[in-house]
Amino acid sequence: MSLPDKAREALDAFTAAGSWEQRARLLMQWGERLEALDDAQRSDANRVHGCESQVWLVGERQGDHWHFRANSDARLIRGLLAVLLARVDGLDGTELARVDLADWFNQLGLGRQLSPSRSNGLNAVLKKMRELAGD
Repeated sequence: MSLPDKAREALDAFTAAGSWEQRARLLMQWGERLEALDDAQRSDANRVHGCESQVWLVGERQGDHWHFRANSDARLIRGLLAVLLARVDGLDGTELARVDLADWFNQLGLGRQLSPSRSNGLNAVLKKMRELAGD
């Protein structure tokens, strides 16, 4: 499966980062690029349950493809959300269903740094994306 342009950009940037410290800095920078959510979008209806941090997810269909926006109260989580969004932005429901989260974070060199709780939280975000796309 070919990667969306933003995912290719993320993959190039993270594989070029030689150390965990460089990747952590890069994650923070990517997190700052997330589109803001307004107060109405930070509602309980958009909250992703299963995350230790507060995470909100909004999805909208554009033709056959999906555009998601997400945000969190935690800096590191914002970065992880940003690279997840880069991977899934513009996919249709079928492609979204085939995204392998663990493989994506391993490709970025971030898999080892994902604690089980962070991994579970990101899986909860992906699950909610798939639920939205399945409607």
